[in-house]
Amino acid sequence: MNAVLDSLSRIYDFIRPVLDVGIIAFLLYKVYGLLRRTNAVQILTAVFIIGFAYFAANFLKLTTLQWILNTLAPGVFICFAIVFQPELRKMFLKLGQIEWFTWGNRSKHTYVDSVLIAAEILSKQKRGMLVVFMRHTKLDNIMETGTRVNADLSSNLLVTIFGHDTPFHDGACVIQGGKLLAAGCFLPLSEQYDIKKTFGTRHRAALGQSETSDAVVLVVSEENGAVSLAYNSQLHYDLSMEQLTQILETQLDITPDEQKIEDTIDEEKTVS
Repeated sequence: MNAVLDSLSRIYDFIRPVLDVGIIAFLLYKVYGLLRRTNAVQILTAVFIIGFAYFAANFLKLTTLQWILNTLAPGVFICFAIVFQPELRKMFLKLGQIEWFTWGNRSKHTYVDSVLIAAEILSKQKRGMLVVFMRHTKLDNIMETGTRVNADLSSNLLVTIFGHDTPFHDGACVIQGGKLLAAGCFLPLSEQYDIKKTFGTRHRAALGQSETSDAVVLVVSEENGAVSLAYNSQLHYDLSMEQLTQILETQLDITPDEQKIEDTIDEEKTVS
């Protein structure tokens, strides 16, 4: 028995460094993904400046600076939390949304064409449009602000909603799995301070939704017909149809084979 325990102990001692490094690498990978999806540059800059000042004070033996930093440390942390409260809130919100042991999207989406056809039509008509592609993050709180629809998605349905002055045309549509789940939904406005003043409420709402979830939001400008995408807390303005297709297929993990299968199914439904 002791021999078995000794063998297991030696095996653990052998793999312990690999396990240690592997766990650290995994956590760093997830933290990097979290920071990449939030506006954490300001936080990292502040942490770097404070850390550099503390390191320099210790290395150069600057006793006065050390005393000041040690005295003000509790107050600095409190001020840090107050000043960067919106960014920290978004980071912890994203942390709760991370799928820790999922390396790819679980489901495939094959409904981009219907949305893009509607977007192109509405763009030419200078009619606004706001569509949320729901991914892993649940948006029940957003859908509760609108009306549950749960209808089969089609370009005609979207054009009807946004192309006419219906009760739904000022809100957003939430889409997942080829279904229009809800319409007339209200999205949170972005809290970024450096947004162009020319962007209207739809663009600020699209960016705001991308800051609080992993959703991809498509928005059509009512002023100039520009079609844009918001995801990962960034707004990509005035994209071409080719760019929109490529980005959506990448973000929603669409494969060409699945798109062909979906097109075949749609054709069969049309014939029948």
